[in-house]
Amino acid sequence: MTTTKFINCTPHTVVLNSGVSFPASGILPRVSNSFTEFDENGVCRVTYGDPVGLPEPKDGTLYIVSAMILAACPDRKDLVAPATGHPDCVRDNGRIVSVPGFVRN
Repeated sequence: MTTTKFINCTPHTVVLNSGVSFPASGILPRVSNSFTEFDENGVCRVTYGDPVGLPEPKDGTLYIVSAMILAACPDRKDLVAPATGHPDCVRDNGRIVSVPGFVRN
C-alpha cells in the first residue's frame, strides 16, 4: 500500500471533518497579478503570472495549496486545495471550521 504525504502550503492549519489536521508548513507559494486601468464603470481586468515558491513534484507527496494556485497550475497533478465549496464543509458563523476533503485539477 502506498502512503501519501500531504504538505500544507497554505498559511493556516487545514482541518478535515474527520478531525485530521495539516499544520502550515511555512511554504507559501504565491501568484503575481497585474491590473488594467478601471473603466467608466469602475471595473478593471486582472491577469495572473506564474506561481513562485511552489515545490517541485515529489513521488508520494500531495501539496495542499490555495484554489488560486491550483487554478494557475492545471498540469500539476500533485496539487490539491481544500474543498471549501463542498456542501459538507463545516462552518461556524460563516467561518470555515473543517472541510470534507480536497479538490484537484
